[in-house]
Amino acid sequence: MFDRPESGERAILIHLSLHIGQEDLYELKELAKSAGAEPVHVITGTRQRPDPKYFVGTGKLEEVKDAIALYQADIVLVNHSLSPSQERNLEQALAVRVVDRNGLILDIFALRAQTFEGKLQVELAQLKHLSTRLIRGWTHLERQKGGIGMRGPGETQLETDRRLLSNRIKLIQRRLEKVAKQRSQGRSKRKKSEIPSVSFVGYTNAGKSTLFNRMTGADIYVADQLFATLDPTLRNCVLEGGSEIVLADTVGFIRHLPHELVAAFKSTLQEASGADLLLHVIDANAEDRGETIFQVNQVLASIDANEIQQLQVFNKIDLLDNVEAHIDHDDEGNPTKVWMSAETGEGVELLFQALTKFFASSKVRRKCMLQPHQGGVRARLFDCAKIIDEKVTDLGGWDLSIEIDKKHLGLLKMVKVEELDE
Repeated sequence: MFDRPESGERAILIHLSLHIGQEDLYELKELAKSAGAEPVHVITGTRQRPDPKYFVGTGKLEEVKDAIALYQADIVLVNHSLSPSQERNLEQALAVRVVDRNGLILDIFALRAQTFEGKLQVELAQLKHLSTRLIRGWTHLERQKGGIGMRGPGETQLETDRRLLSNRIKLIQRRLEKVAKQRSQGRSKRKKSEIPSVSFVGYTNAGKSTLFNRMTGADIYVADQLFATLDPTLRNCVLEGGSEIVLADTVGFIRHLPHELVAAFKSTLQEASGADLLLHVIDANAEDRGETIFQVNQVLASIDANEIQQLQVFNKIDLLDNVEAHIDHDDEGNPTKVWMSAETGEGVELLFQALTKFFASSKVRRKCMLQPHQGGVRARLFDCAKIIDEKVTDLGGWDLSIEIDKKHLGLLKMVKVEELDE
């Protein structure tokens, strides 16, 4: 269904300025290129509301027909969500394939998915999107026709196809539930071992994967295109002082991310919703960076991750004039923004400093003197604290030097404790 010729497809782009759901024309061009299309002409217009039949008006429809003939286009890409009937009516009127914004994003995801989980997630999203558009594939069976050999089964084939589609969706959902359970178990183990998790979030093409590679030495695919990477990647990272964290690179966000994708990628996005800190990577050179920040926060709210503390990383300062790498702090001296360049490496050490300070501020060091009968307390400390040093006393007890999160200090109420020098 998503095969395309090696030479790419010549595409006519349609972008209307509506008073509802404004989209970005530049973003449509980048989406088209990421899908392997060759934009040959852009048709713009303004309407109060979409036409219920064709989305565009009849005059604009004729303009699209002329452009298809003039530029010998193979496909029309619409920078808006189309209803199934609008998409079908446009294809019948234009005699070429018509793909709306959601279908285009789904197609890019199909290209990018590499892992078993990613492919399942994309297929689930595609099938849900396709389920409302099945009729266009069976128009020859929509009605009974007269004559020998023309008495077809009518809607029967369509109903059969819908049932097969529904069964496939249920099968994929069961498989994804197993994958989600495995991911949840992995997160539980990290929580139990008290290894903090940090998730990279941000608008697509903001430089998350480049920064991830710079910080971890990983080799994630990087390209100047939307959704260059899709599958999540986790790597351990050691901060100054020996503290360990887990970094997770997640899928990039975009304006009005299709609901099918948000639902299908729920287990992947939970890497962000279950994080201790979000690294919100922002393209500092983008003219609409304020809008992209808003859109990312909208998606985070949809997955219940908007309450997690963020550290904003303004990337690509190498493209700005008179901006040097630095850290912005709040009134209490806590880091809130890091200005840097993942491409050149300028300011990466400042990001490590900010992370070290963030996680160090929630931990304290203590020396605990445990009696021989307090083996249970010792076991719990090994579960939720970092053991710096341990010595067995002459009486059979233990002297532990630990680093522990402040929220677990209640474990030390029955233990003789001294503060350790930092």
